Amino acid sequence: MSLPTLVAGGGIGGLATALALSRAGLPVTVLEQAAAFGDVGAGIQLGPNAVRLLDGWGVGPALRAVAAMPQQLLVRDAHDGRTLGCLRLGAAMRQRYGHDYLSAHRADLHGLLLDASRRAGADIVLGFAIEKIAEERGKTEASGINHSKIAQNVEGQALIGCDGLWSVVRDHLLRDGPPRATGHLAYRALLPSNMAPKGTLRQDVTVWLGPRLHVVCYPVRGGEWLNLVAVVHGRLSGTDRQQGWTQTADVPTLLAALPGVHNSLRDLVQAAPGWTRWVLHDRPPLPAATAYAQGHMALLGDAAHPMRPYLAQGAAMAMEDAAALAQALHTIPNDVPQALQRYAGARWQRNARVQQKSLRNGRIFHAQGPLRLARNLAMRLGGERLLDTPWLYSGPTGQQTVSVASER
Repeated sequence: MSLPTLVAGGGIGGLATALALSRAGLPVTVLEQAAAFGDVGAGIQLGPNAVRLLDGWGVGPALRAVAAMPQQLLVRDAHDGRTLGCLRLGAAMRQRYGHDYLSAHRADLHGLLLDASRRAGADIVLGFAIEKIAEERGKTEASGINHSKIAQNVEGQALIGCDGLWSVVRDHLLRDGPPRATGHLAYRALLPSNMAPKGTLRQDVTVWLGPRLHVVCYPVRGGEWLNLVAVVHGRLSGTDRQQGWTQTADVPTLLAALPGVHNSLRDLVQAAPGWTRWVLHDRPPLPAATAYAQGHMALLGDAAHPMRPYLAQGAAMAMEDAAALAQALHTIPNDVPQALQRYAGARWQRNARVQQKSLRNGRIFHAQGPLRLARNLAMRLGGERLLDTPWLYSGPTGQQTVSVASER
């Protein structure tokens, strides 16, 4: 029996990789350091490029049962409350791109990917913290401490780093240091829809733009809850790693970071029962496709291309990575290094473009002075044409899911 592909990390990117590889008939073992999966995270927006893959992997129907389908994306000025622009979602998005635009709780999507990957035959190992990585004689080896506190070695034909922003696999391959703090703080909360202030658009995505800040609100869990995310400029003390931790935050602190915002936005922020806060980190795009993969190892998702959240595409890019990886390993099964280089070549430029566009969007979202006035005017004049992103939602050229094994 051939060795499995080892996947470091059991987040959305890692489980999408496990599912894509398993459905392509490839053995896979996921090594997740947490002893158990919990109901973590908050909301996630899934554009048609992500939903297309989830439909292809057979997860779409179950996702729609727990997600919400916003009908429009409404952009408003955070200070005066005026509508700046609107993008039709719902049926209009499906007509344009062939798939829905959905919003969901991250834990719901994670649970669906976990169940689907297990049914497809993936081996999910919990409580395995990778401490050492080696490659020799055409195979990889991950050494670590398992959930029983016993040293263990696991061998595979390849090791895929899906272990996020603080990736152990990336550190082994690139030695390029920790991610950079962006100077932006993100606050998030979940609000029961029936507790939202009067006038709140409960079935839409609403984005409030202000100087050095923006706030996003959209439905999750069938519309029963609203996910709120506020991003402001600021820094916290502590080490980079500590800054990456999620911390509790109080409403007065958040409101102090949202000076002069419209009353309807203040009311929405105050209605949420509890907020958390963390420091946003990212990295610049990798300089070449060859940095994505070396020998029998490769990087995927946030381990390869952590990005700012201003295109709502971090998870989607990880899922696109997973599809490209499965296609490459399925197409070139007897030469893992060549397959990983093909995967890297297929993903490098698109991921770099999304990273750069996300960075640009952040500058536009948080614009001040004349740039803010120009942005507002452009949005009012440009309408949907300015808000839509066909190059993104249409998916990469040649993107497809591979499935040669029936679900078990």
